Amino acid sequence: MSSSKSIAATALTVSSVAQTQAPSVLIDNARLNACLGEARHRFSITALAECPSTSTLLLACSAQGAPSGSVIVCDRQTAGRGSRGRRWSASPQASLTFSLLWHFTCEQAQLSGLSLGVGLAVVRALDDCGVRGAMLKWPNDVLYHDAKLAGILIELCGDPAQAQAVIGIGLNLLPPDADKTGKPDSGAEAFMMPATSVDAMVSPVPERNLLLAAILKALAAMLDRFAQTGFAGLRDEWLARHAWQTRPVRVLRDGRVVAEGLCCGVDVDGTLLVQTPAGVIRCLSGDVSLRAAS
Repeated sequence: MSSSKSIAATALTVSSVAQTQAPSVLIDNARLNACLGEARHRFSITALAECPSTSTLLLACSAQGAPSGSVIVCDRQTAGRGSRGRRWSASPQASLTFSLLWHFTCEQAQLSGLSLGVGLAVVRALDDCGVRGAMLKWPNDVLYHDAKLAGILIELCGDPAQAQAVIGIGLNLLPPDADKTGKPDSGAEAFMMPATSVDAMVSPVPERNLLLAAILKALAAMLDRFAQTGFAGLRDEWLARHAWQTRPVRVLRDGRVVAEGLCCGVDVDGTLLVQTPAGVIRCLSGDVSLRAAS
């Protein structure tokens, strides 16, 4: 059995997809490979009509030896995970949700700032598809006009000395808080900030195959650079797309405000820097969350 077939079988087994489930009609492997061009050889892509969470499935595939470049993309995600345990649901045509497994030759401790690099790759890809104006918020959000356009969740796995990362990305193509009738989707995540979507930026919305291919190619290029320089080699470009540079912010830990000040960017390792009355403080992404000050 080929690696791609093995991944598909594992994903289908773990996700308990019903045998009667209709095949995906929104992600077309032939079209996707054409969009990927020469980069198609770097990825092994499994497209599912429905699953609970692409990252959960890919973590299971990783434990069974899935190769670097394995991708699971899903038309309808029913129990996706956002940052800090929040939920990210996705429905066909309204979103693009997928996860990518990547193997590194370094230790997990050397992957500091990876989520920022991933966000930068998403913005680069959107630019290439004519979707311009996206900005970045530390540590894992893509924004447009201060509303959330995409979210990123990175989960490390494998041997701590030989790092592997499952990179989960959810991109809103249509407004995520309404169904076809325009009523709130009761199953959707209660967003911590307003949500937006690609259709607010450009019309018509680029097709999902084109967007997925562009993001995967941008990720491969970014990850190649990250392997050589770490986040330090991407920092200047990230700062140029930083939505909250020099703006008043609040730093929260467990829902409580622990500091306020001016957001003055990130350090070479991706650590947030905030200028407070007591001086500049460094904030690690695993410790805190960031909100705009009112």
